[in-house]
Amino acid sequence: MTKGKEKSKARVFADRLLSTVILWAIVTAVFLSDQPVAFAVMVVALSMLALKEYYTMVRDGGLSAQPKIGMVSALIYLGAISYLLVNSGGAALDRVGQLDAIAVCFVAMASFLWQLRQSVEKHKTLNEVALTLLGFIYIPVMFSFVLRLLFLPEGESMVPGAVLILWLVAVTKFTDMGAYVTGSLIGKNKMIPHISPAKTWEGIAGGVFFAQLAGCGLFYFFPEQLEVLGGWPQVIGFVFVLAFLAVVGDLAESVVKRALEIKDSGHTLPGIGGVLDLIDSICFTAPALYFLIIWL
Repeated sequence: MTKGKEKSKARVFADRLLSTVILWAIVTAVFLSDQPVAFAVMVVALSMLALKEYYTMVRDGGLSAQPKIGMVSALIYLGAISYLLVNSGGAALDRVGQLDAIAVCFVAMASFLWQLRQSVEKHKTLNEVALTLLGFIYIPVMFSFVLRLLFLPEGESMVPGAVLILWLVAVTKFTDMGAYVTGSLIGKNKMIPHISPAKTWEGIAGGVFFAQLAGCGLFYFFPEQLEVLGGWPQVIGFVFVLAFLAVVGDLAESVVKRALEIKDSGHTLPGIGGVLDLIDSICFTAPALYFLIIWL
């Protein structure tokens, strides 16, 4: 029995390693391409896969939504954003912001309009509208800020914000990794046991430390490409905010899964889980970084 467990753990590790290598190979190819279309395709693909997982979780959790409205609307919305940014760059950011409001209003109206075809079934009717709209905002709208960050800085490169996205992903993922490693080694005091029993305050502190390490390290080596962040005080402050939101983003998906009594968002990435497990934190940190830069 013990031997079987060891094999099982080895298989999980092998699957996780393979998925990680493939993911990094794809991400590296996208960054080296220096083509905005490649970044757009990556953002659209991840968004659509994660949104499909979300609606599948809702269904498996015994609730209902309107996945066709959500998925079709998301594809059109992401396609429009990609077209504007790829062709006009940073000059299209204001129009993209207007598109957000249009898309959210459209999905809300379409969801209610769809309900007119049948009788009102108490909470089920409102749940369908609410869960459809939540999925649309939570994933394609919030994750699309990754693509906007690509064109927020000014520069001669076709994708002037490529290093900025790398910085964002590093800070976000080092928070996750640091929290996991530190929590596993010295974690004792539970943070939010009713949501995520494994998370500890020691782990969170470790996550913030690793996030600062990644954020400050990259800023030190790429000061020109990351000058849009400002100086050292802003960088350190931004990292604190993003590390906090990375934890919140991870917990937000835990809330969804716990409410639906679902263990994993999907099995798209063997050994890792679903695509939503991969981007849940970035859905919170990407829009935060965008607005922090805009405002500060």
